[in-house]
Amino acid sequence: MFDATFWLTCAAVAALLVVSAFFSGSETALTAASRGAIKAQADKGSRGARAALVVMEDSERMIGALLLGNNVANILSASVTTALLTRLFGTQGVALATVLVTVLVLVFAEVLPKTVAIINPVPVATRVAPVIRLLILLFSPVVTLVRAFVRLILRVFGLNPDPAARILALREEIAGAISFGHSAGAVEKESRDRLLGALDLGERTVDEIMRHRSAIDMIDADLEPDELVSRVLASSHSRLPVYRDSEENILGIIHTKDLLREVERLSRVNVAKGQPLMAGLDVLKVAMKPYFVPETTSLDEQLREFMKRRTHIALVVDEYGTLQGLLTLEDILEEIVGDITDEFDVVGNNVAPKKTEDGSYLVDGATTIRDLNRATDWDLPDDEANTIAGLVIHEAQMIPATGQVFSFHGYRFEVVQRRENRLTRLKVRKL
Repeated sequence: MFDATFWLTCAAVAALLVVSAFFSGSETALTAASRGAIKAQADKGSRGARAALVVMEDSERMIGALLLGNNVANILSASVTTALLTRLFGTQGVALATVLVTVLVLVFAEVLPKTVAIINPVPVATRVAPVIRLLILLFSPVVTLVRAFVRLILRVFGLNPDPAARILALREEIAGAISFGHSAGAVEKESRDRLLGALDLGERTVDEIMRHRSAIDMIDADLEPDELVSRVLASSHSRLPVYRDSEENILGIIHTKDLLREVERLSRVNVAKGQPLMAGLDVLKVAMKPYFVPETTSLDEQLREFMKRRTHIALVVDEYGTLQGLLTLEDILEEIVGDITDEFDVVGNNVAPKKTEDGSYLVDGATTIRDLNRATDWDLPDDEANTIAGLVIHEAQMIPATGQVFSFHGYRFEVVQRRENRLTRLKVRKL
């Protein structure tokens, strides 16, 4: 009974279980390992990490090769075990083989290797990748045929693989890891906001954060020199748009330093001539050419343009060329690092939400939904509106009166103050 054939058969089953365990563990490690961690090891010179990156590049081909090897090993081990036990116990050997192979495969070829791989995905992935890379080449003809057949079936059901899905999934993976790190206490709220803010620059457009044209400080080029200089110095901004006749007709951007240099030059010339100090001042001579951008430009693209042009301010226009607002480099940076204030910012312009005793927040109507969500860890939707006031008007389908209360998206909104058609102050509370 226990002859050489028996022991050889047992050795063959054990070897097949080891092979199956190798494929199972490799599949788990290569799918669970972080591409970023493997890329970091590859940059340090790890050959296994470089092989893992190559293997993971085509995940469909990798999974096909691993499943092929794993199933072949499992089927062979089941067949060999059935043949052995049938020879020993007759027809009862089939039932015994089914139970025995199920237990062996489940414990030693599935749970055990997958557990080891999930605990140490990166080390396991870098060790098995060179072997898997060779096996993928070896199984390539069969995998290619299976792959083509699977894609044909997917097309029948209207499912076509999207090449861009992996890039989108990678971005979601990074964002999810950051949010999970914050919920687990490993990442501070401020760090989470900065990281997610930088990650979202490509998804947001300039019209979401621009200063609306009604709030832009502008200078009329036809003002008397004395009044013009006084207005520029009274502004809290160092760069101001200059217009003539109409605020839509912007001719340039004046920098306070350039204006003062021109005033200083004219004062020396005019003193020598006995004329008023600022006689002949033409603000357009020292104004920079205005820089216009479409309102649909992404923040990531606009940041690169600011750096490329070495400028800090842009005028935002719609598809008809009508002025919509103004955007600065500081506005984009604030989406990453939060509010930036200096000694020239006007006191009282801070529109940060203020928490009241009943747990509500007093919010300026112009506060963006994104800023409120970041400050309170809420999840108000910003698909249909950029500001809190815009969200209330959109949901109410009207311009509410002072004192009106609405509830939607799981939050309570009360209009505290209204000026003309603008909701300037609201009280918001999570229900």
